Amino acid sequence: MQRPYFLYTVSLFTFLTCLIMIQGCQDEYPAFDDIELVYNISLPQDENGFYHLPLADSWQTIKRLSARLISMHAENRDSWQRDLVETIMIYWQSSHYWVLDDTLGYIVKRGLTDDLKYVNYDTVYVWGFAGQIVPTVNSQSYPANTKPTIYEVNTVFAPVQSMAGDTVTVWTYFWDLNTHYVEEKVQIILHGRLGSF
Repeated sequence: MQRPYFLYTVSLFTFLTCLIMIQGCQDEYPAFDDIELVYNISLPQDENGFYHLPLADSWQTIKRLSARLISMHAENRDSWQRDLVETIMIYWQSSHYWVLDDTLGYIVKRGLTDDLKYVNYDTVYVWGFAGQIVPTVNSQSYPANTKPTIYEVNTVFAPVQSMAGDTVTVWTYFWDLNTHYVEEKVQIILHGRLGSF
């Protein structure tokens, strides 16, 4: 006598669960606004779109690479949603890298004599990094809001002297608020001290 009641309860529970799941799957959230990435690099550019970077006299040249994310997201959303573009992780990747030798550098220990003159009394070598790969670009950054619809992203690009004459490709990519993959690239020709462009 309790068997039909049990089957009725299970059938009703299964039906209600399926109804809730089907109803829950039909809700669609409005799509977020598209995000456009535009490079803002302060280097000379030739007619073919290549940028040119003269290398410094030192081993490594440090250069900031900047880009802008342009989105109407802040204009088309409620105030509690306006900072979502700032939560997107921007990834940077370069075609070039260099490899460390076993000695990274050294530290000179200094001290004062009784006459209060500085004296170098020891040199400690920093070693053990043989084979470490050093990328020429920092790998991640977050955008910062500069204007209502413009967000700025930056990274550091640091090629070395042995790359003179090479063309380096830097890719910038991210997944936007709609989880669409966006990728752009820039190509930079590296010139040594005597190189001209």
